[in-house]
Amino acid sequence: MTAQSLNFPVPSSLGSLENYIQAVNRFPILSAEEELSLARRFREHNDLEAARQLVLSHLRLVVSIARGYLGYGLPHADLIQEGNVGLMKAVKRYDPARGVRLVSFAVHWIKAEIHEYILKNWRLLKVATTKAQRKLFFNLRSLKQHGGSLSPDEVASVAQTLKVSPEDVREMETRLYGQDIPLEPTLEDEEQGSFTPIAYLAAPDVEPSADLERKEREQLASTGLAQALDSLDERSRHIIQARWLNEENPATLHELAAHYGISAERVRQIEAKALQKMKTALSA
Repeated sequence: MTAQSLNFPVPSSLGSLENYIQAVNRFPILSAEEELSLARRFREHNDLEAARQLVLSHLRLVVSIARGYLGYGLPHADLIQEGNVGLMKAVKRYDPARGVRLVSFAVHWIKAEIHEYILKNWRLLKVATTKAQRKLFFNLRSLKQHGGSLSPDEVASVAQTLKVSPEDVREMETRLYGQDIPLEPTLEDEEQGSFTPIAYLAAPDVEPSADLERKEREQLASTGLAQALDSLDERSRHIIQARWLNEENPATLHELAAHYGISAERVRQIEAKALQKMKTALSA
């Protein structure tokens, strides 16, 4: 599934980025029922028109996410293009039977494509060779309060916030704000056995949604889970336990909706609010 096969607008096709943003904001947002119907048509009958409507209704999401990465000095239009690729991948892999709205599933695919594009285009040696360094790369700029070097107290604060070591923070600060080094390996690099960022791009078989689910489960299983669950009301606690803590047979949104006599979307909202409350309690 490509942009050409779906025939939806791209920034370069409308003359200017402003025109493109205005155009995508005019596409209507789908209701849960409309989204479910279109997703089933595409998944069961390979209906490309259904896929096209799913993509069009979420283009504004890509614009919003791409705007958050403007600090890396790359064109907004290019970030949007890459994010659109992630959106199409999300639509292709989206399974409506899981009871999750497409917007929740797509955001991780969109960010994954943008992250890969940024790493390919930043001329920094070994800018993100580990998960901790990738996390630092995409968060250090927003956490810096000024243009100068971080003080020892600021280094400690950033390290605590991102759950990495102070040494990692200092090293990433040096890489980000030091002299640019080519992304591709030089002859000297190859002779010395050094690796450049190109060697650390995300594996194509790693799904962001699966990685997110794994991280969420690990966090919920960490110290303080019982206390975090106690902070929830009875219905929210049961939904979280049924959805996240039942490893063998996790409940679906529709099963819980039938149990409580409410819509699946309402269950999703309760779940999201409860998870956010628990995250706050776990990080306290």
